[in-house]
Amino acid sequence: MDIANITFWSEMVTFPLLSTLTLIPLVAMVLVLLTKSSVIALRIGFVGTILTILLSFYLLYVFDADRPGIQLYEQVHNFLLTYSVGVDGTSILFIALTTILAFLALVYTLTTRRASDRIHIACLLGYEAILIGAFVAMNAMQFWFWCLLELVPVVLMTLRAGSGQNRRWVVALFMQHWGSGLLMVLAGFLMLGFGVMGSDNILTFDWVALQQSEANLEYATLIFFLLFFGFAIRMPLFPFHGWLPVLAEQGTIASAGIFLMSLKLGIYAVIRFIIPILPETAEEWAGFVVMLGLIGIFYGALLALMQINIRRLLAFAVISQTGMLIIGIFDFNKYGLEGSIILSVAFGLATAGMLFSIGMIYKRTHTAYIPRLGGMFDANFAIAILFVICALSTMVMPGTPGFDGIHFLIEGTIKGHGWIVSIAILLGNLLAAALLLRAFQLIFISTPKRFQGPFAFKKKSSSMPSMKNERIIAAVICTLIITIGVHTSPWVHVIDQNIESLGEFESSSYSTQHTDTLAVPNNTKDTQYE
Repeated sequence: MDIANITFWSEMVTFPLLSTLTLIPLVAMVLVLLTKSSVIALRIGFVGTILTILLSFYLLYVFDADRPGIQLYEQVHNFLLTYSVGVDGTSILFIALTTILAFLALVYTLTTRRASDRIHIACLLGYEAILIGAFVAMNAMQFWFWCLLELVPVVLMTLRAGSGQNRRWVVALFMQHWGSGLLMVLAGFLMLGFGVMGSDNILTFDWVALQQSEANLEYATLIFFLLFFGFAIRMPLFPFHGWLPVLAEQGTIASAGIFLMSLKLGIYAVIRFIIPILPETAEEWAGFVVMLGLIGIFYGALLALMQINIRRLLAFAVISQTGMLIIGIFDFNKYGLEGSIILSVAFGLATAGMLFSIGMIYKRTHTAYIPRLGGMFDANFAIAILFVICALSTMVMPGTPGFDGIHFLIEGTIKGHGWIVSIAILLGNLLAAALLLRAFQLIFISTPKRFQGPFAFKKKSSSMPSMKNERIIAAVICTLIITIGVHTSPWVHVIDQNIESLGEFESSSYSTQHTDTLAVPNNTKDTQYE
């Protein structure tokens, strides 16, 4: 990518939009920590999250999907440090979804005793700022720094608001996995930066410079595996997934939605820092990555079918989904990449909705064990509808965002790896549909198999406070899923802009696919692929 493919923020808006989008939740977090009133802290939290939502919508409005490359670019040099941010078709939808889920996580907090916990509210705001900062980072070390900071809110919220009895052990396991991943990514970035140093001996980690570099990296394979394994831990991809089911079982649902966007940050990192910078090495090891993805699809789905804890079930479902997403990225054609990005956003939103619904159930019943649940459809219609619509979206049913996403993914996989891998993906998706339908039937329709205890989820029970807030969550998520699902073409057009920003990688792997024709779903425009 040359400088012509970079559009600076001053050419599009009157203020540095991306930096402002990152700073607002940080400022709100500081104000929450400084105030002594929990009521004021909550109001500050809502003001901060609503402002970021409005700014993210403004970001979508000013973003030009017809202009290739990085937009709203900001760069500041200070001694040896470089601050640079920008957005393209890969990152912009993740940013918007992060702001929405942060707001919904705060709404969900109103239904729990954590509504008066200033530290918890501050952690949510800080978490939102960290994810936005990571998604807009155009500097490798800047991205790594945001990922390092992410440990703070996750650990604090797990220790303070987790539902398990072994939270310290869970945090230790989490730190062990994520810490090792961060160390591998740091080593990979350092080797990459030093490897592309020019004759002027200027060390840089700027994404544009790294992507433009024509240096022949001596240790390209080692750098690839350091970065890929580091990102694979946080996706999480089989066999680096061991921490997720444990954290899902004993962590906090209040941060579940925004935490899911954190997991998608691993998928984003592969697209941003591996595919365009190490294209030849990535293609060389694509078969190995696809093998891990296929194993992960069936491993996650089969173990999800065996779970009696609904939280662990959804965690293994996420692992299965990750296998699909990574295969799409390593298809090395634009359809596989588009499918992976669309499915990442769709799965993130849908799984967040299911986790919120499970959290609402847990507040009533104090259990996440499926045999103790049942007959809840009549008890709370909003929760049941939220779960079933999100489950249908995860099953990539027509009318949901995932439907077009799986279409592109399968088309890309057929072109990249053939029919066998594509059929395996479809079989994995069939297993995912089976496990989610089974979970819905057991939780919302069937009669409980075991005694529910004193916290039984009964209709018109006095133990069902704050139903209004829960209906807000259900209405927002269901509306987003249905609206995006029936009108996907604008979002596909935005994502398609990213292909141009892949620069040299496009001219090698992707260029062979651009001339192919593709049957496009009815609700998308054929002309955007010409």
